[in-house]
Amino acid sequence: MMGKRRGLEPAARRLVLCALFGSVLIVFAGCEAGPRPPSPAPPITPVTSDPTEAQLLTQLQVKWENPQVHYELARLYHKSQNWLKAEGSYGNALGFDPAHKAAQAGFVKLFIDRGEPGKAEQIANSYVSEAARTSVRETLRLGWEFKQLKLDDYTLRCFRQALDAEPTSFEANKQIGFYYLEKGDTAQAKQYLMRSFELNPRQPEVALALGKLGVVVKLPETPAEPAPAKPK
Repeated sequence: MMGKRRGLEPAARRLVLCALFGSVLIVFAGCEAGPRPPSPAPPITPVTSDPTEAQLLTQLQVKWENPQVHYELARLYHKSQNWLKAEGSYGNALGFDPAHKAAQAGFVKLFIDRGEPGKAEQIANSYVSEAARTSVRETLRLGWEFKQLKLDDYTLRCFRQALDAEPTSFEANKQIGFYYLEKGDTAQAKQYLMRSFELNPRQPEVALALGKLGVVVKLPETPAEPAPAKPK
């Protein structure tokens, strides 16, 4: 009996192995025939709106004399209150482009933020005077950049200076009008926006603002384009 049992063991093992091997084949065959699972989606890389310090420094290695990159770097240092680096980067931006209005406004705000209003006033006066000697357009550009940084006194100074230099400037009247509109001074806003619209009635944004202030205005009609001539 013991001998028969030992004699049957190899055969039994073969049967078990065959059964297992067959089941494996069935499983693989089933996987091959069935639908494959979808591949995992690639990871989403977050997109940052502001460049990093490393990215900006890399750009400067390619072209050091790029005023816009120096300005972006200055903004980055300014935001993190790294005053010395911010001052250096603003200086570099203005060194390569002395008329860079965003860098000028940022430089003024730098001294305000670090508690040097006297120095800020001195620098702002020089920038405003320089813009006035150049053109009304440059004065308005500087005022707009001051406005982005919420430097109201310098904003209004630029806009008024532009208007004093060119009273018939529809753009200067418009900028002052919108400035007062944002401040909630509807009386002065209406006054300047109406004057701007009189000087140039082709300003939909001014017409819309006046409409909200209760002033009825009409945009001039656009003349119809002549029909193309028929070929002879």
